[in-house]
Parts: sequence; structure tokens; C-alpha cells
Amino acid sequence: MIELRHLRTLIALKETGSLAGAAAKRFVTQSALSHQIKELETRINSAIFVRKSKPLAFTPEGIKLLKLAEDILPKVMETENELKQGLNDENPLLRVGIECHSCFRWLMPVMTQFRQMHSHATLDLSSRYLFDSLDALGSGSLDVVLTSDPVPDQSIHYKHLFDFEVKLVVATDHPLAQETYVTPEQLTGYPILSYPVPIERMDIYRHFLEPAGITPGPQIHCDLTLMLLQRIACKDGIAALPSWSIKEAHGLSLTSISLGEKGLTRSLFGAYRPNNTKGLLSQNWLELVSQEGMKK
Repeated sequence: MIELRHLRTLIALKETGSLAGAAAKRFVTQSALSHQIKELETRINSAIFVRKSKPLAFTPEGIKLLKLAEDILPKVMETENELKQGLNDENPLLRVGIECHSCFRWLMPVMTQFRQMHSHATLDLSSRYLFDSLDALGSGSLDVVLTSDPVPDQSIHYKHLFDFEVKLVVATDHPLAQETYVTPEQLTGYPILSYPVPIERMDIYRHFLEPAGITPGPQIHCDLTLMLLQRIACKDGIAALPSWSIKEAHGLSLTSISLGEKGLTRSLFGAYRPNNTKGLLSQNWLELVSQEGMKK
């Protein structure tokens, strides 16, 4: 029998284009995912995708199953939510914690979609807990958290949403602007423009400068993304931002550069407590975030 987990795996394969990507999205090992695919292929007596195809290509049988998944899964999610509504509050509040200051703008379409799907629910999006968000989730002060730094906890489930690149942003007439990528050594002493967070929590420091033993210049705080971008354009300093933030430049003379030859890639996860009465609402929200993030 074809199961919902098989259909979810097909969707993950389509969205990521690889076994490794699908395994990460489904939060299982690649060997477990391969076993699940083999099980499905045995049941239908046919392959579902062409082996060693790049990008991944579905067989006719796989395409038919994929269409089934795209038709069935949204209905399942909607029905589950409707059934759950009958057991819980008529007007539930979903409290979402965000550790990233630059997430708010690109999450606006997701908020609109969520409210259209769940008009009975109230969505509270907040960064008030910042890097204590997972503690707030564990204590019940939040229902779901968007984070790039998952911490193992048996009471919390993590859903891989999507990967994104953190890039160096400089003015177009900055000395580094013509570089294809920069090394940690090239950033020695440059002032770092950032949101008001400790530098020890910043990706550029933890995953790029600190491992190379490089000490950055002074840190300059900015509360808003637009203010941050404007100060970069004025050559007050440099900044490392997620790729989606750079799209807010609004005509400013800025350029983005890879951090290292291979770039600095990070993953965004959705954390939630599966036994929470709002577990299904949390999963619905995270699915919408994942779909929006794949467009970035």
C-alpha cells in the first residue's frame, strides 16, 4: 500500500532534486530514504526516478505518483487541521519565534497564506526571545521556532526547511567589490555592520573568521535591514547577510561576494513540539515557510 510518507518523500525529491537533499528535508538518513524508495518501487513494481540523472528525473510512474502526492497531501493537511480544531481552542494562537532579524520581510507572503488557510487562528511572529527561542519553545512560551542552530532535544522535532547562502555585502566601489570570493584574511580589521546581536553569534564570525583565527574590526549595530544596507553603501563597513536580505537593496550601489571559494551555506530548520496541541498548525506553517524558502 502506498503510504503518506512515500508521497512526502516524492515531494521532497522534486523540491530538492537529489537523494541527499530529500533526506535532509525529511530529516532522515540517506540510507533510510533509499530504503523507503526501494520499498515503494517494490510495491509498484517499477522505478520512480532515473538513477544517476542530474538533475533528478522522474519516470512516468514516478510522475504519476508525484501528481497524486501534490493532490492528496494538501487535502490531508487541511482535513487534519479541521479535525484538530474540533478538539482544541476555536481560536488558537500560534506563537512563532524567529532568531533572524532579516526574516520578517520575506515571511510576509507566508503569513498571508497561513491566515487564508487558517482564518480561525491568530499568528504571532516575534523575535523577542532571539537566541533563547529554543528554551522558550521547550518551556511552552513558543509553539514553533525558525533557527539555523538546532540543539538535540527529545521533546523537540526539527524539520529541515531549506538551505541558503550567507554572502559578504560591500559597496560597489569598495576595494573588495571586484573579488569573486574573499578569504578570512582579507577581512582582517574591517568594521562589521550587523543587527544588534553579539558578534559571537554571527555566522561570519563563527563559521568563517574565528576558525581561521581572524579578528574582525569594530562591530557597528543597526536595527533595520534598510539602514544596514544604506550604511554599507556609504562604506561605513561590511556585512554578511542571507541571500534574501540583499534583495532589499532598493537601488543602492551594493555587490555581494561569496565567503570562501565554496561559499558559506547554512540551513534553516523549523523546531516544534509534536505533542503540543498546536502541532498540526505548526507543521502547516513550516510547510508554507519551506515552500517560500525554496523560491529564494
